Amino acid sequence: MSRQNYIFTSESVSEGHPDKVCDRISDAVLDALLAEDPMARVACETFATTNRVVIGGEVGLTDQDKLAEYMERIPDIARACIKDIGYEQDKFHHATCKISNLLHEQSAHIAQGVVGQGNRDEGAGDQGIMFGYATDETDALMPAPIQFSHAILRRLAEVRKSGAEPLLRPDAKSQISVRYEDGKPVGVTSIVLSTQHESEAQSSDDIRDIVEPYIREVLPEGWILPETEWWVNPTGTFVIGGPDGDAGLTGRKIIVDTYGGAAPHGGGAFSGKDPTKVDRSAAYAARYLAKNVVAAGLAKRCTVQLSYAIGVAKPLSIYVDTHGTGDIEARAIEAAIPQVMDLSPRGIRTHLDLNRPIYARTAAYGHFGRAPEADGGFSWERTDLVDALKGAV
Repeated sequence: MSRQNYIFTSESVSEGHPDKVCDRISDAVLDALLAEDPMARVACETFATTNRVVIGGEVGLTDQDKLAEYMERIPDIARACIKDIGYEQDKFHHATCKISNLLHEQSAHIAQGVVGQGNRDEGAGDQGIMFGYATDETDALMPAPIQFSHAILRRLAEVRKSGAEPLLRPDAKSQISVRYEDGKPVGVTSIVLSTQHESEAQSSDDIRDIVEPYIREVLPEGWILPETEWWVNPTGTFVIGGPDGDAGLTGRKIIVDTYGGAAPHGGGAFSGKDPTKVDRSAAYAARYLAKNVVAAGLAKRCTVQLSYAIGVAKPLSIYVDTHGTGDIEARAIEAAIPQVMDLSPRGIRTHLDLNRPIYARTAAYGHFGRAPEADGGFSWERTDLVDALKGAV
């Protein structure tokens, strides 16, 4: 039997964190290419350091002759991302940092396994395992520690960009430890917040005075108690931040991107990958399925695992674990899943409508637990399979 009383901790990082700057650029490049060619094949990686951004990877287009034309736009796309995040510091400025674009044509040996030919459906873009998870402990059916860690940083970004808090700067990290009783989150035992700031703010107390009201605004009423520990900029001054303070790389925050460590994660990151890459699309599908299982009342918690082989359309396995919270056997849900959704790469993209430029917005504050958007963004957060799942089981 799983523990019911415990403390669990998750962290998040802001859009200005060096790794998230890179995720944002990679996904913005992906969006730009999908906007021109919905069938574009993209695997874009970004590296950032002091006054330098390097973009690399591979691109396959329906009309490969247009590749050179599209590549000319990449530096401007990167600069627009850096500007929107808010970097205008001496050693990392959107207008002056050097940007190197090393993207090149997709490998023909990879393309032959992914592109459908004749009667053969297109296969997965790689082998691998993908996980999805949902829990009824929050309205978004996400684990509370990661959901509220994201919410804190998103709120601080809002007041920074609006000008309400002019001393805050883009690079930040949050971490909260949540106390569970009888398996439900009931309070916060510690709050850790480190944020880059202007030099006018001289002490940790100065920063706490700025951020505490917003943290209290975001967390549920009654969760912060007199004994809750606060650690705000615990090392002191944090003026040098972003890629000037620490190098960044696409795909290094995969636990932040998913469930904060409350559930398993597959071997692949998401950002910069087009939806033929099952690292991304099948992880979205697994979350979609797990969320619908919980929304349907079939379980209070659900983990879904999918596995694939490169060039093979059909998933090799489907695994469901309801962690002892379901009235229906997990194997019955496993049998129902392929009845309600085609889990081939093409089937996932069609069902969730993934071949469009909806990815840059996922690069910070989590890929899951967000509201579905009118243009198809976060389509994997819909709960429109509830009736079909109930019928299938």
